[in-house]
Amino acid sequence: MRKPRARSGRPAAKSGIAGAAALLGAAALVVSAMPAQAAAPAPDKAEVIPGTGTATPALVDGIRETVPASGSAADAARGHLAEKQSRYRIDRPARDLAPVQTQSTGAAETVRLQQKHRGVDVLGGQYVVRMERKDGKRVVTGTSGKYFTGLKVGTTAEVGEELAVRRAVAATLRDLGGHRLDRTDVTASEGARTKAAQALTGTARGLVVLPKGAGVLTHHVTVRGTDPATGRPVLREVYIDAKAGFPVLQYSGIKTFGKERVTDGTREKAASKAAAGAARSAAADGGVSPGVLGSGVKYDGTTVELGLYKDTARNEYVMTDHARMWDTSKNLITTWDARGKDVGEVSGRWPGGIKEFGSPGPQFGKEATEAGAVDAHWAAGKVYDYYKKVHGRNSLDGRGMTINSLVGVTEFGDAYVNAFWDGTKMVYGGGDSEYKTLSADLDVVGHEMTHGVVENTANLVYAGQSGALNEALADYFGNAIDVDAAGLAMDDPNAGLLGENLCRTKGPRECAFRDLNDGATTSKNFLGVGFGQDNGGVHLNSTIFSGALWDIREDLGRTLADKIAYKALTEYMTPLDGFTEGRNAVLAAAKALKVSGKDLNVVKRSFNAHGIVPDWEQALGVDTDLLLPRLNTAGAGLGAGGGWYATSKSNDDGSEAYSVWAGRTDGEGAPKLISPNDGRFHVYPATDGKTVVWAAYGRTGVDVLSRPLSGGLAKKLYSTPNGVSGLRIEGDVVVLESMDDFGGRHVGYLRTGDKEPTWVDEGRYELGTALPSLSGGRIAYAKLYPQGDAYRIGTEVLDLKTGKKTLMGQTGNPESIGQTGINGTHVFWLADEVKDEGQLAVRRANLDGTGVKDLSAEKGADALFPFDLTASENAVTVTSALPDTRYRNESMPKLWQFAADGSGKGRVSCNRGEQSSAAAAGGKQVVWIDGTTGYTDLVTRTRPAGNCG
Repeated sequence: MRKPRARSGRPAAKSGIAGAAALLGAAALVVSAMPAQAAAPAPDKAEVIPGTGTATPALVDGIRETVPASGSAADAARGHLAEKQSRYRIDRPARDLAPVQTQSTGAAETVRLQQKHRGVDVLGGQYVVRMERKDGKRVVTGTSGKYFTGLKVGTTAEVGEELAVRRAVAATLRDLGGHRLDRTDVTASEGARTKAAQALTGTARGLVVLPKGAGVLTHHVTVRGTDPATGRPVLREVYIDAKAGFPVLQYSGIKTFGKERVTDGTREKAASKAAAGAARSAAADGGVSPGVLGSGVKYDGTTVELGLYKDTARNEYVMTDHARMWDTSKNLITTWDARGKDVGEVSGRWPGGIKEFGSPGPQFGKEATEAGAVDAHWAAGKVYDYYKKVHGRNSLDGRGMTINSLVGVTEFGDAYVNAFWDGTKMVYGGGDSEYKTLSADLDVVGHEMTHGVVENTANLVYAGQSGALNEALADYFGNAIDVDAAGLAMDDPNAGLLGENLCRTKGPRECAFRDLNDGATTSKNFLGVGFGQDNGGVHLNSTIFSGALWDIREDLGRTLADKIAYKALTEYMTPLDGFTEGRNAVLAAAKALKVSGKDLNVVKRSFNAHGIVPDWEQALGVDTDLLLPRLNTAGAGLGAGGGWYATSKSNDDGSEAYSVWAGRTDGEGAPKLISPNDGRFHVYPATDGKTVVWAAYGRTGVDVLSRPLSGGLAKKLYSTPNGVSGLRIEGDVVVLESMDDFGGRHVGYLRTGDKEPTWVDEGRYELGTALPSLSGGRIAYAKLYPQGDAYRIGTEVLDLKTGKKTLMGQTGNPESIGQTGINGTHVFWLADEVKDEGQLAVRRANLDGTGVKDLSAEKGADALFPFDLTASENAVTVTSALPDTRYRNESMPKLWQFAADGSGKGRVSCNRGEQSSAAAAGGKQVVWIDGTTGYTDLVTRTRPAGNCG
């Protein structure tokens, strides 16, 4: 669950993938875009649903085909796929499909197989074979999943692991701090530089093929640690192109009110193993569970039973439940006292010094209630019971895994109003004056633990549509468990609310985070968004699917609906499934459960009512003019000037390295290919209408290149091993920003003939400069500098003709400065002076630093939450994202424009997608990258749309 209000003031990183067709396409996170081939007609009566961009069907149902009963289930499954090669088009299943998991439920077996391309894992390439054992035989009843038949990419990396890790860490640093220059960004000493370098570490996970077109070979790198500026935990999955070293896919692995994938559970396992020692000793001595029953009072005042253990060493009763898994794995359900531990200490790791929540007697008192421990422990048992009794599932992994909950976590010593699953445990903040701990609502606990179930079954990738499907299932089951436990009728007005009991003063409907029964959320409300925003819309779009599931439950009854959804998740869905595949999985599961006639029509009608029908994405509308469709790029930037735009673009399936294209901002004429198509990634372009300049990322370093729009060869201006961004050009002057491996940032400029940039801060490590803009022979930039015993931050202008540097005036003492802009009369920038929810002022000054004025104040009801800015002679446009717990259209990045004098504030566009990388194109015209259609489209408007009311 997302916290209702941000505290750090730092906006979410926005340089992730912004709706690229290959990565936020109609089906899911990543899809191959090769021409689809229909599966060969089967001689039987099999129902075959073709796959997208592959010859292998997405789903086969209605079959009963015998396979050998001897050997493993995985061998039998692969044997079936080989025997029916004409249907599946999988040439060598034994070589190219590796067993992942076999789930057995009675006579049924579900085998999950991971696709390999020449021995390398394919992201999301998973195929499922369903079988039954009967009368000494195995019978295949159906298959589903994604096997990409068009992959041809080689598997020899040209970029080594060490460079891939460095670039993954650098990309993460750029995402975390790229939109601001903070006081905390200074690296004024060797010790500080070392600390900054150690704040984030990257771990190479091996080569992975992204299934785009013929395939993209990448290094998968997990970046973890803490944000050097805020101290918040970081867990980022980054995929670095193995030929050129550019990050082609990256998304957060931390999911509040969601799950965080981690791989190092050593300390959790050690703690659980130690806690279970007494249980195993008791088993050896007589097989009697050492557990005892106690009680506690929940937040709502209800007294409930708790499974406990008498710890003789501590002489206390502790929240360790032995009884529930005593007859199977003898693992435990334990609630740990993590009060005073920071969220950064517990995310993806086991914090030292914590112990099970204890009490002198078996009746836990007020302290345990207020910490959220009673609710967390009771709820964990209720969720375990639901999956065991209703679905026969023994814990989250189906094999009796330990269930740990940590309660009372803080954020920098302040209240933490949030909760998450990190792959091994649940973590709950202690709440604040308005919100209780999130363990105080059963549907939140059910949601968190269901992420564990999803992770151990379909393992839906937590980004884009597959991530929204992941969230939808967690919401559905969490809410179902809560509604049943409360005895609510399905037609109760509050039955579909999530988190409705978390507020101390607000009523349920005002408090709720989401409503699965809002009667309005359909695919027409789909919000196209990049991975830097809500991981590609995992919460923003989840209620489209969960709402359909909820309607099914209301019409078919809780028992049947839950069984259908659970069967679809555990036996049909695979990691890259989106809404359409999810619908097909639910329908197939319903048929397998013998649902037919009008009840099957109910299932279809529910999805239809929520707009989940074939080709639903094509119905999304826009109010903008299209300049260049389907860029298929990730965080590659955009520039405009002199009546032209310059942008990066991949090919139609997103499998090629990015090239720079330029075109007229009035849409006339055909776009021009500017950069060479040489396998490097050509990104961050800028243009003044005469020349285009950009950065080319390759395996040996980064080149800054330029080329006239009128033609001629590309010219190399500068080469560096470090990353560059913030490119600007005007005549013979090129401005850039460079970031070193320690996060140090410096602005420089090149003139014709220069071999090295002239750094505006002389490259001094105790200074920081960033976020440049260029106009009229002047460079504006944010500057971090020492003053006495402290550091100050401001906006400075360098006049290239005179060499004079002028610090702009301020109205206070800023904590950070955002993007700058400059025109012939004024300098503009974003300023953060107040510790608040993330608002920033949009500030303006005369070129000599006088006349400081806020076009938009940091305080007040109309304050914006901007993170980007672009200016022309007539207008200034900012990109603002509203912190919002409800994940709606208004919480996405949108463009706001002011006249240069500060009047006439209004929305540039009313599109329902993410709006990013805006560039002023003269007058009031703006070009930007828009995600409304589910793709990254380059669009424009010549005037603001208004208030979008």
